[in-house]
Amino acid sequence: MTCECGVNKRKIANEEMKFIEIGANLTDPRFRGIYNGKQVHADDFSQMLQRATNAGVERIIVTSGTAHEGIEALQLVKNHDNLFTTIGCHPTRCNEFEENPGGPDQYYQKLLDIATDESAKGKVVAIGECGLGTEFMDILFLYSILSSREENITLTNKLIRIIHMVRKHRDKFTRGVVHSITCDIEEMERAVSLGLHLGINGCSLKTKENLEVARRVPVDLLMIETDAPWCDIRPTHASYSHLNSTTLSKEMMELYQPPSRKKEKFEQGLMVKGRNEPCCIGQVLYVLASIRGTNPETLAEKIYENTRKFFFNEE
Repeated sequence: MTCECGVNKRKIANEEMKFIEIGANLTDPRFRGIYNGKQVHADDFSQMLQRATNAGVERIIVTSGTAHEGIEALQLVKNHDNLFTTIGCHPTRCNEFEENPGGPDQYYQKLLDIATDESAKGKVVAIGECGLGTEFMDILFLYSILSSREENITLTNKLIRIIHMVRKHRDKFTRGVVHSITCDIEEMERAVSLGLHLGINGCSLKTKENLEVARRVPVDLLMIETDAPWCDIRPTHASYSHLNSTTLSKEMMELYQPPSRKKEKFEQGLMVKGRNEPCCIGQVLYVLASIRGTNPETLAEKIYENTRKFFFNEE
């Protein structure tokens, strides 16, 4: 069986390695071939999803950072059984509350209406991305889990009220994920003390200091992501040396980093150079396994179970 990416999935896919991607920006126009408002190459969204499936990505949580993106993300995930979404306002986009013609309260209500849309039951799995103040971390992104319609409203209200007072209300603030961590060890330990899970991607593994933080994250609180199309692992990163023939076979590397071309030389079935994808999540896993001295399959299973239980309430 040959897939669209030109890799024989049956021959090389590790059936034991399953992933849940907790943060991919799949509403980004780059996945439709659009860059800076210009169509540069053909829409390859379906091929991108196929590459993720080939790499063992079972489910993808699509992040949204504004009300508009939330609506777009919700429409997208409704059409794909393995896609889910978050609804929230990214810290860098909070001006949308003030600039909303109906005022901040109306914008908040708009987000809440999207998050509790009855037609998308089970598709909105978290409130996020939301930002916390610099008292806790320079920029801290949070997903707060949703488990029922009533709890959606309660938790959303709690987030709005206590988001800048985490330490004061730490007993009430124990269900969240710090997404794309790039903090130091002390800040990581403070997040752990709150019972928060931590999401690791390529940006979390750039420096030797980053690697040491990632190595120390308790395995029970560990999750992985790509933050695609951003946060890819690059040759200049400290993590890159952990992706070698000793840790990762050539065949597996072709799953987690398929051949690519520059966007101007786009070829159907190949990745776009410099555009991260969910299929690359395996790279994050193998770097973590290497720096922690852990069997990759064992670590992948533990992270998968952490994520499945947390976001989907599955035992």
